[in-house]
Amino acid sequence: RSVPVEDMNHRDPSAEPSHRLVILGGGFAGVWAAIAAAETAAALGPVEIDLVSPGERFVPRPRLYERDPEATTVPLAEILEPRGVNHVRARVTSIDPDASAVTTIDEHGTEATLDYDRLILATGSHVVAPPIDATHLHDIDTLAAAKALDERLASLGDGSTIVVVGAGFVGVELACELPARAPGSRVVLLERADTVAPEMGPHPRPVIAAALDDLGVDVRTGASIVSFDGERVEMADGSTFPADVVVWTAGIRASPLTGALSADLDALGRLRVDQCQRVVGVPGVFAAGDTAAPLDESGHTVAQSAQHAMPQGTCAGHNAVAELAGAPLSELSTLPYGVCLDLGAAGAVFTQGWEREVALVGDDAKSIKRDITGTWLYPPAV
Repeated sequence: RSVPVEDMNHRDPSAEPSHRLVILGGGFAGVWAAIAAAETAAALGPVEIDLVSPGERFVPRPRLYERDPEATTVPLAEILEPRGVNHVRARVTSIDPDASAVTTIDEHGTEATLDYDRLILATGSHVVAPPIDATHLHDIDTLAAAKALDERLASLGDGSTIVVVGAGFVGVELACELPARAPGSRVVLLERADTVAPEMGPHPRPVIAAALDDLGVDVRTGASIVSFDGERVEMADGSTFPADVVVWTAGIRASPLTGALSADLDALGRLRVDQCQRVVGVPGVFAAGDTAAPLDESGHTVAQSAQHAMPQGTCAGHNAVAELAGAPLSELSTLPYGVCLDLGAAGAVFTQGWEREVALVGDDAKSIKRDITGTWLYPPAV
């Protein structure tokens, strides 16, 4: 049921909300959706807003390659409570769009059902599972995993070997940071493609390659790992070498909850959405961040990145409340597009546009990276 804008504007401000918006996910898209929804509800009329996330902290995932990853996080309560958003500490187990209901389970094993009038799916993505036995592998996909790696690195002695599998954004930033995090260790970066940072394109690649070389990282392209038993790495060509730590960073895929809403997913498991972040063919449901695949203003499908998750969350949060109020919806606005890749002690590289033309390198790019990681990645104060 749509509520006319004028009806909501003339309600008693102390009136109980008659609608519930449920936001699934406490990352960039979910948090920015909650902020926008709360602001829009303050203008158009009361809406109960529940954000469902099992963790108590906002985790800026792009910073998990850094030392002491927990120090980069912020309590969700500091973000949500002043804005009147309820934090439901639970994990989503199922979504029933026909019944407009979500099933959750909390840390004590208690199941609950949340009914909604509008839903925003913002449960992000996860690292692609390795096609090998992962018993001895590390990753930095979650705060817990990043903390486990941090502890392992702190225990290493001189002469240790650390292997990073995957030379994409995450792998390159981690490999460039490791010489400082584990001094005296040998760092090996494996990439099955023929070049490092294959997604970045040809323009920044020489800068990245030079940085890896300057930092003493042993880069091996066209290389695939087939096993790691905790002591030795075996490669697809049959060669082996000793290693103390292996970190898997090869690829990400959207949360499997997208499949509960539609079978029409892209190659990364993302939902088709319109420019207002509404899931195509699923009334009352929006998606944002790594679960959604809208187009930007230039016609490119957005990247699975914090830069694109924030405006998607803002758009979805505003529109979910506006739709309940019968108010006009907003279209996604993302441009300009840029990428700033941390290169450790070698600085950084900042690119602009989808062609990723190099704009800044070295200390100048590093200054931008510090602004991004220190300020831009965090929600605004109330």
